Amino acid sequence: MGKTTGFLEIDRRERSYAPAKERIRNWSEFVVEPPAEEVRAQASRCMDCGIPFCHSGCPVNNLIPDWNDLVYRDDWRAALDRLHETNNFPEFTGRVCPAPCEASCTLNIIDNPVTIKSIECEIVDRGWREGWIRPQLAPRGTGRRIAVVGSGPAGLACAQQLARAGHAPTVFEKNDRVGGLLRYGIPDFKLAKDQLDRRIAQMESEGVIFRTGMYIGREFSVERIMDDYEVLVLAGGAELPRDLDVPGRDLDGIHFAMDFLSQQNRRNAGDGEGRAAPAGTISATGKHVVVIGGGDTGSDCIGTSHRQGALSVTQLEIMPQPPFAEDKALTWPHWPMKLRTSSSQEEGADREFSTITKAFVGAEGRVAALQCERDGKPLELRADLVLLAMGFLGPQIEGAVAQSGVELGPLGAVKANMADYQTSVPRVFACGDMRRGQSLVVWAIREGRECAAAVDMFLSQKA
Repeated sequence: MGKTTGFLEIDRRERSYAPAKERIRNWSEFVVEPPAEEVRAQASRCMDCGIPFCHSGCPVNNLIPDWNDLVYRDDWRAALDRLHETNNFPEFTGRVCPAPCEASCTLNIIDNPVTIKSIECEIVDRGWREGWIRPQLAPRGTGRRIAVVGSGPAGLACAQQLARAGHAPTVFEKNDRVGGLLRYGIPDFKLAKDQLDRRIAQMESEGVIFRTGMYIGREFSVERIMDDYEVLVLAGGAELPRDLDVPGRDLDGIHFAMDFLSQQNRRNAGDGEGRAAPAGTISATGKHVVVIGGGDTGSDCIGTSHRQGALSVTQLEIMPQPPFAEDKALTWPHWPMKLRTSSSQEEGADREFSTITKAFVGAEGRVAALQCERDGKPLELRADLVLLAMGFLGPQIEGAVAQSGVELGPLGAVKANMADYQTSVPRVFACGDMRRGQSLVVWAIREGRECAAAVDMFLSQKA
């Protein structure tokens, strides 16, 4: 490594945020970009640890010590190339990944880990600013046509890798815009959509064809796809939300989180007018909001509710409050269970742990309160809007999954292994959340890349 004593001399310093009172007034990203010298100093903390456990902690197996060293040496261009060797979209993971790599950093045993996520984000952001990121065209085409259903991170990574191998992938997206979860699930203040748009433009230049507004299995049959394409890749994500079957569930004002989040993203994209919610839409403006679910989706609902002008936001978590710090001797290098506070939670939210919702109480057909139980004691919460953010059960079966006839696993995801990603139906592959169930963007990118390699191998054996 460039500075072998860096971890002894320099303390961890994370990126800072714009003040909460300022950032909740708009939908823009609010991370304050650190100066290059500070990023280089943070990169110098990377230890020459011999066995880089961060490799295994990172689902895409990023070559983290390599690009940390290159950043320290001020060779940003080479760092970008090394970063792109394993990750198609580091600007996405640099913004929304929970950074399991940092939990497995060797320095995390005795100190605070290297700011891997921040360094990754700065490398790719600089690459875009400098104009280093350009289309990578295959030397020649194979003419082999592949249909990819779903334009989330798995489908995008798969399609880009296939195009760079010389094949002709077409990505089918049921929505009116490309991006899947990245477009309509993650709020703009966490991932600005111009980050996505420029990757889409790069992929189009590389030969990827996008077809929006095409719901495979509804407007366009799987049989037709199999007639027109040599391979079908199912990468439609895990969109089936977990419901809460308690009395009063049918009251107005109770919605799934993704319906709420995607609607605001559409408004930000021009389908509505800012904070003024169009008639018939879901809005937190002037309301007491209760979010049921303590994960990332619930956190996104909190940040969105603040920006819409909620009077109050309360988040319910069924599990007990985790400890403030993990026992590293027991958990390292694995992802630890400890209390984490997101940027949205920092903006203001009452967090209730060990809380179970027993019933919704209504007034004139709308939700007005929740009857809960916390640590065995009754608790009633006022609520004008309830958002269900309790995770996802698996892929939507209606459509491509049902029509393709693929076998499903015990948890409802499409059955396919990580060796060849082939399903029970010939010429049909599956990857991402549609195959593994609800997971992280970084896992979707890895599976998309590996699935593309498996498809390429399959086609080469058919030649």
